[in-house]
Amino acid sequence: MRILSVVGARPQFIKLAPIATAMRGRAEHLIAHTGQHYDELMSDVFFQDLGIPAPDFNLGVGSGKHGAQTGAMLAGLEEIIESSAPDCVLVYGDTNSTLAAAIAATKLHVPVAHLEAGLRSFNRRMPEEHNRVLTDHSADLLLAPTQVAMEHLANEGLASRSVLVGDVMTDVLYKVRDSLRDSVADLPPGMIRGDYYVATIHRPDNTDSPARLEAIIEELASLDKPVLLLAHPRLRGLAEAHGINLSRGSIVLSPPLAYPQLINAAQNSAGVVTDSGGLQKEAFLLRVPCTTIRPETEWVETVALGWNALVSDDLTRLASTVQRPAPAATDATPYGDGQAAGRTVTALLDTFGA
Repeated sequence: MRILSVVGARPQFIKLAPIATAMRGRAEHLIAHTGQHYDELMSDVFFQDLGIPAPDFNLGVGSGKHGAQTGAMLAGLEEIIESSAPDCVLVYGDTNSTLAAAIAATKLHVPVAHLEAGLRSFNRRMPEEHNRVLTDHSADLLLAPTQVAMEHLANEGLASRSVLVGDVMTDVLYKVRDSLRDSVADLPPGMIRGDYYVATIHRPDNTDSPARLEAIIEELASLDKPVLLLAHPRLRGLAEAHGINLSRGSIVLSPPLAYPQLINAAQNSAGVVTDSGGLQKEAFLLRVPCTTIRPETEWVETVALGWNALVSDDLTRLASTVQRPAPAATDATPYGDGQAAGRTVTALLDTFGA
């Protein structure tokens, strides 16, 4: 059986790593990289650090407006799918790469499987919400990470196509966490174990408005510990365009970190502040308090268990929320046991391998 994985952005590279390992000896596995994230730190380094095979195809699409980017991917992926003739196309998460691959495969009558299906923010302003909903409704197999995701799919009439496999990012995080225990990984310069915060800000709702971005940065700058702000080039560019100084007060500006270094920094921090989807869950799995600068989250379990707090409308609450007391300990495992990749490959073979 031949399976084509389509990826293009950092969270997808992380999800791909355990899938690629689980595929070995069980199926022929091809990888197409759209190039949605194209700089070395966001792409090549992840493949190296996580032991992912080099892509068989690389479109090199790069950045651009949603329509132009998705259209370029759609055209390129159509040729890749025709030439490689996979038995199914496996798409990951909720990016433009995900939607483009799902559309291309569907138009060519090639079965589609969606890993991380069923997540919902119910925020129609998010491009990711449109991508994940459209992909779920076009896919032939829906691989859900949580019971809540399964319930969302059932509510949309998709239960018959859905399988609960667990969260593959949990597989990766546990592996990286365990490897860090066996090494002495350095913290970022100037950071003292347990006495700093890690922050990432990238979503348009938080960065495109000069007033909102300024309010967020001002709150981060006022925190009681150093704030390691991992600033993607887009954030730096928008801050410069808005006339906002990112390096002030408690903020220590840093480039994004490769995945193992990010996990090391997060697990040794006093807390995480983010608008990322993946980092919220990673913080929970590491049992590090998280504050999410969004009105909602797809990972509702993190909030229900007290390890994640949402701040959106009243940004003056941000600093006090970050500095809140640690939540009650929990041994809950809503994201699985770290064996999701194996169950995913089994589901693919059972569904499309006949």
